[in-house]
Amino acid sequence: MVPVLLLIDVQHNMLLPPEPVPAAATVAPAIAAVLARARAAGASVIHVRNNGTDDDPDVPGTPGWELIHDVLPGEPVVDKSTPDSFADTPLSTLLPPGAPLVVAGLQSDFCVRATTLEALRRGHAVTLVTDAHATYDGSVPAAEASAAVAAELASAGASLAPSEVVHFG
Repeated sequence: MVPVLLLIDVQHNMLLPPEPVPAAATVAPAIAAVLARARAAGASVIHVRNNGTDDDPDVPGTPGWELIHDVLPGEPVVDKSTPDSFADTPLSTLLPPGAPLVVAGLQSDFCVRATTLEALRRGHAVTLVTDAHATYDGSVPAAEASAAVAAELASAGASLAPSEVVHFG
């Protein structure tokens, strides 16, 4: 079965100024490359978009809320308000049962982590694109936080692969 590309929160507020994630300059092209390969292969692409509240930079309708990549016909957009992209969204109905997933996006330690763990729990094989997810600096540097999430997800059963080896078909 051809994997489904799940792009999580690939939105202006995290990849463009004024406050992009520290790895934006390398993560953005990796995401774009995986998306181009998925589209070229005719794979399903699902865009997940976070809907912030109050003073968040991704409040619906604001520039930060906009997706980085144009959504092509047939590519659904799933709006969410929690880190788990399956919670209170139609995501599970858009995925064929047991479909393998390729996951890329933001933020590693929140939405990428929660969605990947839930996908694994639901029986999906998941490949995390190691150079196509990122987060912000926090109690540890962003790169360290992203690496720790990748290690945790690998321990939970996800496969890890750099963008250049991820193919669809």
